Amino acid sequence: MRTDRRGFITMLVGGLVAPISTLAEVKGVQRPGSSQVHLPVDSNFPSLDGATGWLNSRPLTAAELRGKVVLIDFWTYTCINWRRSLPYVRAWADKYKDYGLVVIGVHSPEFEFEKDFGNVQRAVKDIGVDHPVAIDSDHAIWRAFMNQYWPARYFVDAQGRIRDHQFGEGEYEHGEAIIRQLLIEAGTSGLDRQPALVDPRPAELAADWENLRSPETYLRYDGAGTFASPGGIAIDRRRVYTLPQRLSLNRWALAGDWTVREQGAALHQVDGRIAYRFHARDLHLVMGPATPGTTVRFRVLIDGQPPGWARGIDIDEQGNGTVTEQRLYLLIRQPGPIADRQFEIEFLDLGAEAFAFTFG
Repeated sequence: MRTDRRGFITMLVGGLVAPISTLAEVKGVQRPGSSQVHLPVDSNFPSLDGATGWLNSRPLTAAELRGKVVLIDFWTYTCINWRRSLPYVRAWADKYKDYGLVVIGVHSPEFEFEKDFGNVQRAVKDIGVDHPVAIDSDHAIWRAFMNQYWPARYFVDAQGRIRDHQFGEGEYEHGEAIIRQLLIEAGTSGLDRQPALVDPRPAELAADWENLRSPETYLRYDGAGTFASPGGIAIDRRRVYTLPQRLSLNRWALAGDWTVREQGAALHQVDGRIAYRFHARDLHLVMGPATPGTTVRFRVLIDGQPPGWARGIDIDEQGNGTVTEQRLYLLIRQPGPIADRQFEIEFLDLGAEAFAFTFG
């Protein structure tokens, strides 16, 4: 299993994202392929009353969901770890809905702009989340579950008891085995032996873990330890930055007139740049226009050249793209071989904000 505790812990060993044992492994739960999965009772299903709104459904309660098997999926729409887990959750919802499974996404935001109902509504539509979504902008449901991860999946039986949970990416075969076991316990019959058909979209492709040597990096206060522009970060103060002559691996820098704030970096003049030296197949950047409804043109280079076949889905082969909304942008997807590369993005219009790099 691969896990990324966004906003809490980034675990790195020798530059590689570290595999972390799942709770199932700690408990000694049997692996898929056994005739039955042993699932002890963790706790009762907490209330969903803290939701500030719902999408794709009327408000649902824990009490009315008794008799159903429920999968609670905590997410936030800019989290790449959740995006890569979504094809599995989507497939389970589709395959098992007629057998008594109810999947509920709980959107608990990380960034302030993710608290905006319109942003979440657009993300649900664009990303393809068709199951019910509880909007947890105040983190009330997050606290009720004592959750600390994106993504986190909680498996609830028909009697309203949490029987297992998974944090981060991976363990999908086991997750489906849990669902099937809980459905059987609830009296479901007629389940075929075929696993759910998983069909990831381009942005949901599994990470190239063997070549992933760059960690998630925030362009804010707590990213100062890897910041390489001469003079360091001026916190909450407007400053003109320059790029260093050379960037070391997993270091980032700014050029131009920026303010580094609590949640991200805001550009004040055109032609501002961000540089990052990375080692991964995919590079994403969470960014958006400072003023909703406006657009910001940008251009991407990799090792000083247009990306060509290494372009992500949000740019063309010359590296040109447009920031249209506050979201995760897939900017680089290298065909290989994977090596240390220098990424640069230049903003050609005013009004850009950048928040975090993630990799895959």
